[in-house]
Amino acid sequence: MSKKKQEEYMQKLNQAMAILNRVAEDNTTPRNIRRTAKQASDILLDESLSLAARAANAIDLLDEISQDPNMPMYTRTRLWNVISVLEGIRD
Repeated sequence: MSKKKQEEYMQKLNQAMAILNRVAEDNTTPRNIRRTAKQASDILLDESLSLAARAANAIDLLDEISQDPNMPMYTRTRLWNVISVLEGIRD
């Protein structure tokens, strides 16, 4: 993978993690959703996997929780934003 691509992917990863951390620290969001946002952030930090694998695992987790009916709409929108950012990361 080219150096430029890797830098672009790391920038996307950092952007996604910033949003996830904001969700995880938002006390108006239900606890299970905050916990899942933290788990997704931890997955993105797991250096034992490739960038694309980390992104795919986080997307899977976020996609599952985004169906939660107790989730505030603004939180769902943030999570969809994270998913769309992560979908741009490929091997």
